[in-house]
Amino acid sequence: MQKDLLCIEQICKSFGPTKANRNVDLTVSKGEIRGLAGENGSGKSTLASIICGIQRPDSGQMFVNGEKYAPASPQEAAKYNVSMVVQELGVIPMLTGAVNMFLGKMEPFTKAGIVNLREVEHRAQEVLNHWELGKVPLNCPMGEMSIEQRKIIELGRALATDPDILVLDEITQALSHDTKQIIYTLKNRFQKEGRSMVIITHDLEEALEICETVTVLRDGEVVDTVESKKLTLDMLKQMMIGREISGGYYREDNSPDYEQDVVLNVENFTLKGGQVSDISFKLHKSEILAVCGLSDAGIHSLGSGLFGIDKRASGSVKVVQTGYVLNRPQDAIKNGGAYLSKNRDEEGLMLYATIQDNLFIPSAKECSGKFGFLSPKKINELATKTYEEFNVKATGLNQVISHLSGGNKQKINLGRWLTKDLKFIILDCPTRGVDAGVKAYIYQVILEAKEEGLAILLITDELTEALGMADRILVMKESREATILERGSDFNEHTIIEVML
Repeated sequence: MQKDLLCIEQICKSFGPTKANRNVDLTVSKGEIRGLAGENGSGKSTLASIICGIQRPDSGQMFVNGEKYAPASPQEAAKYNVSMVVQELGVIPMLTGAVNMFLGKMEPFTKAGIVNLREVEHRAQEVLNHWELGKVPLNCPMGEMSIEQRKIIELGRALATDPDILVLDEITQALSHDTKQIIYTLKNRFQKEGRSMVIITHDLEEALEICETVTVLRDGEVVDTVESKKLTLDMLKQMMIGREISGGYYREDNSPDYEQDVVLNVENFTLKGGQVSDISFKLHKSEILAVCGLSDAGIHSLGSGLFGIDKRASGSVKVVQTGYVLNRPQDAIKNGGAYLSKNRDEEGLMLYATIQDNLFIPSAKECSGKFGFLSPKKINELATKTYEEFNVKATGLNQVISHLSGGNKQKINLGRWLTKDLKFIILDCPTRGVDAGVKAYIYQVILEAKEEGLAILLITDELTEALGMADRILVMKESREATILERGSDFNEHTIIEVML
């Protein structure tokens, strides 16, 4: 029996002067769960896109089940039972979940030019059931779904082809604690059935837990492939970055440390639609208050609701210093507030605008000259200062945002707000889709902002992130507040999970 399911030999790929992949060799056996690790820009996603026919290599060759394999498109890759879930959301927002699941594959549902949408939805539900992907509203437009629900639809679309090789590019960081169990169940099933998975993730602890072997890429080249059981977290980081990493990601103290001054007072906050009900808390100066919960808990709706994006049904959000009650995003911004959405590319950045344009937009008022007109000099000074302070890796201020790595996008997304004189900021999964180095950098920036007196609401799907960064943790369950835990001896995953469940 042919043991190797996928074999890659001397794959090279360049984009202009940038060498994304250099002589990459990789072999994945039947039933193997392989991790791909590396910093942003190391070539992981490029290699994955070549495997799945999204990109064509400049040189080298691939084999699937011993047969030469050179897909010119994802559709052609699917004929070889190879499928992929991409890092950025690959859906059409105005179409339903069921239709998105079978985009480009409507022939079986079409008769005399008419698509039987009921049959499409029925088949989509069969896919969800067969692969145990949970419940998703298939007749709902994708634009109205959460990122997590969209990712499940994308996963269903990939699994609908019944793949032998499934490539997952940063899917787990879009999922909540409980929904991640779907990936663990899927992994076990693939192993049992002799199928293989290639998983790209910046969550290194997860990579070591899920994957049997991990291949590390650096600067487009394979550093090594090592069995997970022989690796430690520090060893993996050192392989990725090329030097020893000193110190940890998180705070080293074991007690809360914030001022008594209350910046934001939230009382009986309830959203229309019921995603959030009767939430009350006080956010203090120099405090990091984390918010955690399962997929149906409403933690992400809480963030957008507090900022005024989602409509409030009752309760209040008050800036204590001014007595101002926040109703709209404009109110929050005027009162020194800021918000980073979990969905960075659709709700945060202008992907087809330049770095400079993205950096100055939140500070447009401060960049105005006489008579209210924008000052090109002020815009350039602010953008240059932020670009340099946040160590953005790009060709310059005029580079289009969409061409940047996830880590550099997030540096711009965070930096453009932190250059302002803020009183509070709501961060929804600020380290989603960034590598180990950028994640450590973002944590450092957050802790520095805390030291300067900023009040920070940190919404996160990662319990380790909440435990490592927060003074207190607000745990939500079924849209309501379950408890608030304070940094100390009971600050651990077991306690939080018990409350969540």
